[in-house]
Formats: sequence, structure tokens, C-alpha cells
Amino acid sequence: MAGYPKKINLKLNRPLYTGSVQKLYGVAGHPDLIISETSSGGSVFDVGTIFEIEGSDTGRAAFRHLVFQELQNPKSWKKLMDRLAKGKILQMDRTGLLKKVLTGFTRGGAPTHHGGMIDRTTGNVYAKGFPETLSNLTLIKKYTVEKPVLTKVMGWHFYDYEKYHHIDGNVIPLEYIVRLGITTGSSILRKYDRLSDSGRKAYLNELGVGTLSPWTRFDPPIVDLTTKYEPEDRNLSRQEASVISGVDGDTFSKSLIMAVLGAYMLQQIFDGMGLTLWDLKWEMARDGKKLLFVDTIDTDSVRVTFHMKQKGKSYFIHFNKQAMRDYYRIMHGDWYGAVNEAKKIAARSGRPFTEVLMRGQKRKTFPGTPQVDSYFLEIQKEKFAMILSSIRDRNKDLKREAKGIARMELDFYRSAGKLGEFEKLNAK
Repeated sequence: MAGYPKKINLKLNRPLYTGSVQKLYGVAGHPDLIISETSSGGSVFDVGTIFEIEGSDTGRAAFRHLVFQELQNPKSWKKLMDRLAKGKILQMDRTGLLKKVLTGFTRGGAPTHHGGMIDRTTGNVYAKGFPETLSNLTLIKKYTVEKPVLTKVMGWHFYDYEKYHHIDGNVIPLEYIVRLGITTGSSILRKYDRLSDSGRKAYLNELGVGTLSPWTRFDPPIVDLTTKYEPEDRNLSRQEASVISGVDGDTFSKSLIMAVLGAYMLQQIFDGMGLTLWDLKWEMARDGKKLLFVDTIDTDSVRVTFHMKQKGKSYFIHFNKQAMRDYYRIMHGDWYGAVNEAKKIAARSGRPFTEVLMRGQKRKTFPGTPQVDSYFLEIQKEKFAMILSSIRDRNKDLKREAKGIARMELDFYRSAGKLGEFEKLNAK
């Protein structure tokens, strides 16, 4: 891509940022760029890195590189426009904004912060295609991350977002969750189940759907919004999200449309793997009036399944981080309950959730973080290997391979005597 070097110095100094699944480094001679180094570590429930899946470091980076190449490719958008023309979404677009944004992408691709995958041996930057040996390094443009200010008064606390209305070149402090369907793990379903009858009706109106039940699809998708930089993701109404985003109404409207179109593009990618996309998270940055897809998009930020029928039941096997969430919930329910209790305490007190959890574990009031079964991690490793196989050969039919991996996961829970618990979450 224009503006990105074709080769960089591979000497990585102290990280600018260390997260649960990636580290970010500065680039010598290029203060506006960052190198992302993905790790094989994994995080669930916002706890931090608590397990590792071999091969997931290059798997995440390669999938991210594939997705951003597709987002930047006008031909991929033209293919998507032809597909969408056969559905309802363009006909439902009464404002014309969706068609306008989509048409723009068919001409020049979607703006992103992604510069390419970096060959770990040579330092060559692959804006298109992949190095012979896949890498866990990607080159990205830097956008400012500003966090809201935690403000306390008497016994109350709130987050002040006023600064976002006076800055530019920053990541918008929102997560855009696009739901093409709903699974049992969806937060909106948990919220819906807790509401009264009148509350449920109002919530359905807010979402723009008639009902909520697991394993059903939405047409058009739902865009759900949460905070990005508070200690725990907090659901927001569109009105509140618009205010704290710091952008004007037209720009915020475009961000919603971009999130939906990006989800359709990702489903187009997963179709080639025989997988179904249910939801995903986007982040966006502002650069004047221009919006860009930013941050990472990988199997930690999507919910995608393989559908398999066995003995009269339909099973939905997750090829993403939800598989690990379900593992902890099914196999280590006491720890899962402690995590939720710690989050409740943190929400009331304003203290960081991880601090509450670790203090409880130190005092033995909460159970320690469990170790993941090695065979279960091997199954997750196979999932990453399958996705990498698809990246290397886009024409390869992976349905048989996906089915074999799905059967392994079912057999794991069956052998552990936990198939019933799995079925409650992922079968119908």
C-alpha cells in the first residue's frame, strides 16, 4: 500500500504495549507506524493470558492479514455487492447510505490501518500475498488511544468522555459488535432473559427484531455497541454511543454501516471454509472525516461455527475463542462463577476487575485459575491449522476436515461426562 515501507528493520525494542494476545512495537525511522507481534497466549472473560494454543500466533496474524487484504480489495467488494443485490439489505436501505458506502468500497477498497505481513527473516513487508513462511508480525499505522477519565464524587463514579470531542487521529472508544445471528453465548440473549415482559418488549424494539432465540439468523444484522476502554465492556444504547464517540452524527452513521458491510465481507471469507459467522467485533479510527477499520480481527474477535448433525441433534462447534469460554464454563464452573462475582464487585466499587479477582484468589475466597486439559488444547490447535490451510489454498474444501475436528470436540465432552452441559450451550 502507498505510504508503507517495503522493508523494515526487524530489531524490536521494548514493547510500547503488552496485551493478552499481542505486543506492539515502534518502528525505527517511522514514528507513525507500529509492528504488531501476536502471541500464542489466550484470554477469556477479560482475565488476562491464562492459556496457550500452539500455532495461534501465526494463525491470528495470517487471518488478520487475509481479512484486511480483502477489506482493501475493490474486487472483493464488487463480489460482495453482487451477493447483497440478491438479498434484502440493499432494498431496505432507504437512506441510500449503505449503497453509497458500498459503492465507494468497490472503487477503492475500504480504508484500514493495515500495512501488511512482515517476513521475520528478511523484514520484507507483504502488502499483498504472504511470505513463504507465515509470520506473527504485521505492520500497522498508529492511531492515538485515549482513555476516558474515571471521575469519582462522593460514593459514585463515572467515566468522562469529553476529550473525544476535541481530538482527531484517534481510535473511537467503542466496540461495534455486529450480530448476523444469535448463539447461546450472546450477551444480548443473557440480558434479554433477565428482563421483565415489558422490558423485553422495549429491548426488542431497540434491537429492531421481533424475537430472540438461540441459533437464529438476523436479516439485516444487529449492531450492538459497547465501551472499549472501561475496565469491563459496558453495553450502550445507540444514543449514548453516538455521544461518547466524539464524532458527528453523519460520521457515526457511516461507522455503523461500515461495521455491517465488514461483517458481510467476513462471512464471505468464512463461506470458503465451510463455517458460519454469527457475530464479530470491529474497532474504528477517525482521521478527519475518514473512518478506518483498525485493531485486530481474528478468531478472538469473531464467533464462527461448524454445523454438524449427530444422532438427531444439531451441534454448533465453535472455531473461535467461544470454545475456550465454554470449556471453562462447563469444566470449571466454580471458577467461572467466581469471575462473574468479581465483576459484580468491581462494578459496584469502581476497582479494576482483575484486582478484585486476584485479591479474592489470594485470600482463598475465590478458586485459583484452572489449567486447561492438554488434549482440549490440541483440538484448538487443529482448528488454527485448518484455517491456515485455507489461507494457503483458498480453493481447498475444508468441510471434511472441519467435521473431523468438530467430532473430536464432542468426543472430549462425552468422555468427560459433560456432553449434556455442552448440548445446553451449543445444540438444538
